[in-house]
Amino acid sequence: MISDDVFATVPTLTTERLRLEPLGPEHFEGSWAALQDEESMRLTGTQSTFTEDQIRTWLAGLGDRHDRADWAVIRLEDGTHIGEVVLNDLDGQNESMNLRIALSGDAARGRGYGTEAVRAVLDHGFDTVGLHRISLDVFSFNPAAQRVYEKCGFLVEGRQRHTMNWDGEWVDSILMGILATDPRGV
Repeated sequence: MISDDVFATVPTLTTERLRLEPLGPEHFEGSWAALQDEESMRLTGTQSTFTEDQIRTWLAGLGDRHDRADWAVIRLEDGTHIGEVVLNDLDGQNESMNLRIALSGDAARGRGYGTEAVRAVLDHGFDTVGLHRISLDVFSFNPAAQRVYEKCGFLVEGRQRHTMNWDGEWVDSILMGILATDPRGV
């Protein structure tokens, strides 16, 4: 069983090209810019609009949330905030969580940053936190993200039909999961 306050302290994770640091108020500019990126909004299925005050309040409250981990994805080369990656929906009894990631801007997508960030979070979730299962869903119009998840070891577990209406068209969700005992890809 995993405690509901497992993320009382969210660690900084470092990879070859990225630093994943706890997301907070100091990341407002990057978070706000991501919410202005139409392609990022589409790929993540974000249909809501937010005010600056709502985002500032959300970021300020993350430090008090001990049942989830939100990281800003920072490119080491130039210190640019290129997205966020999150473990949320903790089910401590069943040692499972959900993963989501959003990279914003053309300079962030298609360069392997997503794969690098997801692998770091999987390693932390399984090897440090002690999770048994991490799951996610990805919209069917985002096959690039599905390939990233598969490279990291996620397996397709199912499909939910017509989970979102985007610009008048129904979109399916692909359900994916990985267990601590599964290979994590190459």
